[in-house]
Amino acid sequence: MRTTAITRNTSETQITLALNLDGRGGSNIDTGCGFLDHMLELFARHGRFDLDIKCRGDLHVDAHHTTEDIAIVLGRAFSDALGDRRGIIRYGSIILPMDEALVLAAVDISGRPYVGYDLQIPTEKVGEFDTALIKEFMMAFARTLGASIHLRQFAGDDSHHIIEAAFKALARALRRAVALDAGFEDEIPSTKGTIV
Repeated sequence: MRTTAITRNTSETQITLALNLDGRGGSNIDTGCGFLDHMLELFARHGRFDLDIKCRGDLHVDAHHTTEDIAIVLGRAFSDALGDRRGIIRYGSIILPMDEALVLAAVDISGRPYVGYDLQIPTEKVGEFDTALIKEFMMAFARTLGASIHLRQFAGDDSHHIIEAAFKALARALRRAVALDAGFEDEIPSTKGTIV
């Protein structure tokens, strides 16, 4: 079972998270931020990850600490659940349409964090959510997972659709990358012999 549970408490956020990489896409998300809840729910669903997150953050300031800290814990959870990365496909990519939006996500679980971020989100807010936090989320997630993540927008003019396409695409690319490579379950997918 590739599962993990993490608790992280700071002066800014208190987070509990449980992850099953081989789930069915069930989720129970409560971050205090409705838009972020929605993105994480569809991330779980499209990745087929079972994901429970509860966060109490300093939303009276803004959603920055909540968004970034959840990404930190989520990346760490993926890393813990993957262990030494033995047997995984490692790479995954998809070009995903969401109405008028079209977004590519490509992932390499390489041990080397990097984010190539090319989303042009036209508004500063979706509801009360600051859209600049999407990049912060991706950077924190890539750093603690140890993955190269590329997000590139080919079309789209609705901020909600662009962000939703990015989260769905990331989930589906990760679903492929963390899948076990049939016949190679005992191999580390690197010529170095190690990823972590």
